[in-house]
Amino acid sequence: MQLFKKIKAIVKISRPINLLITFFSILVGAAICIKGIYFLDKIILAAVSGVLISASGNIINDIFDIEIDKINRPDRVLVKGDLKINEAVITYILFAYTGIFISSYVNYNALIISTSASILLLLYSYKLKQMLLLGNTVVAVMTGMVFIYGGAAVQNIKPAVIPALFAFVINFIREIIKDMEDIEGDTKTGIKTFPVKYGFNVAKKLIIIFSMLLILFTFYPFVLKIYGIKYLIIILVLVNPILIYFLKSLMDDDSRKNLNKLSFILKLNMVFGLLAIFLG
Repeated sequence: MQLFKKIKAIVKISRPINLLITFFSILVGAAICIKGIYFLDKIILAAVSGVLISASGNIINDIFDIEIDKINRPDRVLVKGDLKINEAVITYILFAYTGIFISSYVNYNALIISTSASILLLLYSYKLKQMLLLGNTVVAVMTGMVFIYGGAAVQNIKPAVIPALFAFVINFIREIIKDMEDIEGDTKTGIKTFPVKYGFNVAKKLIIIFSMLLILFTFYPFVLKIYGIKYLIIILVLVNPILIYFLKSLMDDDSRKNLNKLSFILKLNMVFGLLAIFLG
């Protein structure tokens, strides 16, 4: 029973929904980059290693954030004591090293990307997240890199650049939303995020700018005939209407509860974006 509780805590701290998105993002990244001969086993290995490294990043982030989470997210497993700090550290090391080890069986580029990602995730949790907008940018870059990683698995990175840019922008927006959501704990612990320093109104303006750029950019691949009509339909019917709804809801209600909902909506919209790119 105790073992089951620990496994459940490890699954929860790893953020399973995020890991599923990571897994399928790498698969989609590989699928759109396939050119000539490819090996399915290497794509699967890349996806598994990406999930493990992503999970390790989530765990180390919670380890460094435990004092902040006591205010912002008291339901986190480390705060509740469902998982001890030393158990989380061991799990982090195991996941990170296993992810890097598996990537070595994909190819050299995958190994370089996975190793760099692991180091960057550690630096982010330790220091970079405390630097104004730099931490947000790092997380957004890491999210975009999963598509590049998929391309690396089939040794053709170029087609992955557009979805990587999409992922970067939408995750940068989501990072600002999460900072708005966490403003109470960040303020009390002295973390100078963008909303803490400049307030909600300026943060909203930044989100509007990036959201409008993202909406405009969604038409770029269709206009240049990179993606086809199925892509455009999903963008017009799902992705962009959700982004517009997101902006309207943000302007109407910036309560913590609504910000949490909007963060989830952006995550869901990433799934629709993945679908558009895969079918397109």
